[in-house]
Amino acid sequence: MRDEVPHGSQYEAENATLVNAHTATDTPGYQGEGYVRFDGATDASVQFENVVIGSAGTKNLAFRYSAPAGDVHVDIHVAGALVAEGVLFPRTDEGTWVWKSIQAQMTPGQWPVQVVTTGEGDRTSTTSWPRPTPRQEARRLRHDAYGAYADYLNAFVHHMRDNGVELYGISVQNEPDYAHEWTWWTTEEMNRFLREFAGRIDCRIIAPESFQYVKRVSDPILEDPEALANLDILGAHLYGTAVADFPYPLFEDNGADKELWMTEVYHPNSSSSANLWPEALKVAEHVHHAMVDAEFQAYVWWYIRRFYGPLLEDGTISKRGCMLAHFSKFVRPGHHRVEAQKEPQAGVLTSAYADDDGGLVVIAVNTTTAAVEQSFAVKGCAVRSARRWLTDATRSIEEQPAVPGRGNGFTASLPPESVTTFVVRK
Repeated sequence: MRDEVPHGSQYEAENATLVNAHTATDTPGYQGEGYVRFDGATDASVQFENVVIGSAGTKNLAFRYSAPAGDVHVDIHVAGALVAEGVLFPRTDEGTWVWKSIQAQMTPGQWPVQVVTTGEGDRTSTTSWPRPTPRQEARRLRHDAYGAYADYLNAFVHHMRDNGVELYGISVQNEPDYAHEWTWWTTEEMNRFLREFAGRIDCRIIAPESFQYVKRVSDPILEDPEALANLDILGAHLYGTAVADFPYPLFEDNGADKELWMTEVYHPNSSSSANLWPEALKVAEHVHHAMVDAEFQAYVWWYIRRFYGPLLEDGTISKRGCMLAHFSKFVRPGHHRVEAQKEPQAGVLTSAYADDDGGLVVIAVNTTTAAVEQSFAVKGCAVRSARRWLTDATRSIEEQPAVPGRGNGFTASLPPESVTTFVVRK
């Protein structure tokens, strides 16, 4: 990783307010007069006073650090408010200093910024924190180049088509509210491009793809009829987005003829092996909430083949991959989500999907540490049987004996910390 200094004013940690931490100089590579070493993995902190925030919105906070003893997790507070919880600072090699960036919502002013260790990992060292990159310093696309950019996107669509690939949709910009290092867009600029230039692109248009489903980034599109007319798919990423923020009432009101896609995420982290159990179960929980609470029509994972991904480096499916497969293997094009109790009992999450031929897929996630009995009712028809596939600590998408139907439903046992997919025969 390059030790490349981000834009913005820097605040040296050795000049900050320290709790259970001290200034040190024994590790080469620090900047300024030294660096701060946390004295413990819990409740050690460094607080930068009077950090200048020039404008409101999502800001990039970059920390230069070294952590040769192991991964470190911290909470970050701005003006006393928690803005980032459990942030991972991955282990570094001895003597290596790197930058770690996070994003947080800010308001203009001068605020204290505090970094507090949370009890996970070992001690770390940090040397400086630059303020957010001012919007005027971010990389931007000139307004007089919007037409050329639209033509470029259109040329790519036709190039792929000429080579046998019909794109379903094309995005205007990946994470415009995080892209200060490549191409940042304001909401006004995004709307201008959609209104005046997106219509010339011969493909469905995806926008705005906020990195954290920040509604202030997409609200202006939904509130601008001309921009909305040239949008086909409202795309969003869910990096660190709270489940409570998944629903989008304004989209329900204004986006009736549009699609809603979750176009990029990994979950719950990019540091653990994808085979850790029951940690991998969180992927199934996340997909459930994305389908049921957010009502996305697509869920797109970030890197497919990686140690924390659905496929491991050798191409074998991981436990996280099994979580995705419980949905993607059985819920196929042509299925649509139908009403189901999203939490019929504490710790059990269910969703259901039907196709036009009368087939039904039910996915049940048991997040508890005990086996539970769960009954399912299918309205309007008799159920003959339900085939089922199971993933838990020892089994991976393993088919189990079919469950017999009873009238218009069936009852099944859900093992502790497991996902079961039922394919219902009516």
